[in-house]
Amino acid sequence: MADDILKAQNLADTMNSASQELPQARAIDDKTIISATATLRKYQEAKQYLTDRLIGNENWWRLRHWRQLNEYGEPADERPKSGWLFNTIISKHAELMDAYPTFNCLPREEGDKAEAQNLSDILPVVLKQNKFESVYSEEGWTKLKSGTGIFGIFWDSNKLNGLGDIRITNVNPLNLFWEAGITDIQASKNVFYTQSVDNDTLLAMYPELKGKVGGKEIWSQEYKNEESRVDETEKTMVVDWYYKKNIGGKTVLHYAKFAADVLLFSSENEPDKYPDGWYAHGQYPFVFDVLFPMESSIAGFGYIDVCRDPQKYIDLVGQSVTKSAMIGATPRFFIRQDGSVNEDEFADITKPFIHVDGNLGEDSIRQVVTQGLDAMYLNFITMKVDEMKETAGNRDVANGGTTSGVTAASAIAAMQEQSGKTSRDSTKASYRAYEEVITQCIELIRQFYDMPRWFRIVGQTGIERFIQYTNAGIQPSPIEGFDGQQMGMRLPVFDLEIMAQQENAYTKMSQNELALQFYQMGFFNPQLVDQALACLEMMDFRGKNEVIQKISMNGGLYQQMLMWQQMAITLANKYGDPMAQGLAQASGDPNMITQSGGEAAKPEVFSEGKKEGKRMQNARAEAAASYTPQ
Repeated sequence: MADDILKAQNLADTMNSASQELPQARAIDDKTIISATATLRKYQEAKQYLTDRLIGNENWWRLRHWRQLNEYGEPADERPKSGWLFNTIISKHAELMDAYPTFNCLPREEGDKAEAQNLSDILPVVLKQNKFESVYSEEGWTKLKSGTGIFGIFWDSNKLNGLGDIRITNVNPLNLFWEAGITDIQASKNVFYTQSVDNDTLLAMYPELKGKVGGKEIWSQEYKNEESRVDETEKTMVVDWYYKKNIGGKTVLHYAKFAADVLLFSSENEPDKYPDGWYAHGQYPFVFDVLFPMESSIAGFGYIDVCRDPQKYIDLVGQSVTKSAMIGATPRFFIRQDGSVNEDEFADITKPFIHVDGNLGEDSIRQVVTQGLDAMYLNFITMKVDEMKETAGNRDVANGGTTSGVTAASAIAAMQEQSGKTSRDSTKASYRAYEEVITQCIELIRQFYDMPRWFRIVGQTGIERFIQYTNAGIQPSPIEGFDGQQMGMRLPVFDLEIMAQQENAYTKMSQNELALQFYQMGFFNPQLVDQALACLEMMDFRGKNEVIQKISMNGGLYQQMLMWQQMAITLANKYGDPMAQGLAQASGDPNMITQSGGEAAKPEVFSEGKKEGKRMQNARAEAAASYTPQ
């Protein structure tokens, strides 16, 4: 009996040890990758029209649109390329960069003020390290040309010598694939991001791909670039696959990487290391910035799509006008085959003599007379140029030109401000995308900034300071009830205030002029704080709240100074200090000037028999109440 029990126990131990040695079932395997590849191909097919449009728009941007207009004209005809559409886009991009954004992080609760200030200080440093201004510019070009700009916000564990940091890039729309028919990238079931990687580099990182690289099963289309042709045989398409799962009512984002149908990495296969998925915020790391939206599509269309036809007919009619001008400017002649004129000598203008055989008749040679081009065709080109300007909102005044009769600087400035309405609208859309970018950066800091790191901060006064920061202050914290029991977790959440960091020269000049006017009118005189605040309440300009705070602070300090000064004079008078009279005169306040008997003189502000008005009394009472702590 004992032997049977021992055998049974040994058998159970053997089975347990064998089960531990068996590999655990993987959530993502080669079969799953094959299915994901099929989904990617389906997304590619659904996006083909957008892909063709993006590639075609790039040709228009590079002034290579005549390859799409080859059916017009003769093969030997000139192909004029006017830059009206090009000028529209570069003008819009200049206006976009004039309003380059910055932000201020605001807390939602009193206890989060310090963390909000820290984030407001360190995030601009993170953006600068990512050269975000260059990324913002590249995304702006794509948005203006084709209507769809995309930011990518990733965590790069290789940055800072392995410490890791945020990486922000401009994503090529040709390399990103999503579910058809959605209007929000976060609603897509899967998102695929493809990149072409050199085979040698790929094999050095993933030796298991030996013998499989170089396949062309999945290739995203590229912009046609004659300057440098890519040898696709030496590269392999690597796919970053992002997908969402609902686990326990919570949306979890997972990530997998594969190439040539071989799985290279999967966060879902490592649940212990990634319990909350790839990114804890559960959002796809892509932010779309659309210029002109389209129904039932996440993508938009841009200025090339809107202004392509005017540019097309400007160049087509320009081709005909150019051809007509060349024909009219080049003399041509009819010559009879049996005529007596030496054609070679006639065509050579350096020879003073032209030999003829026999008599030279009038019908032997005759000039071809061409009819001049009607002015209506030139007017047609002008009309198409004006149509493009009006359609795109790129009027002459926006680029520094004016209509006849407008010479006043204020009138020109008003016209420029009015002409920029469409640009301000698209800039605000970019601000909304920028806000999403900063929000995802905050969430990545919340997830990955476990180790302390130093930041150099330059304040408004230009003084450098160094701060050490970790994500400890923005982690979830328990909420305790009245009886000491935990009622849940509180997550610090912040609001973002987006504003323009850089402005055009006229805006800066007007802002500086306004500050000088405030100074000349005495707004910063603490004795006039009440009048200044009353005036500012009726005004609207950038930085108004900061000006009100400074003036209020100056007024409060002035009131405190008067209070302490009056207290000092009162004590000096009480104890017979001979310096009291001098202090009172130095203060400039008639209420404090003492007479020879040591008592304060009566106010001389109002003549005898007059009393202070009710309005002034109310103003003084309101001013006193504003500086009294509640």
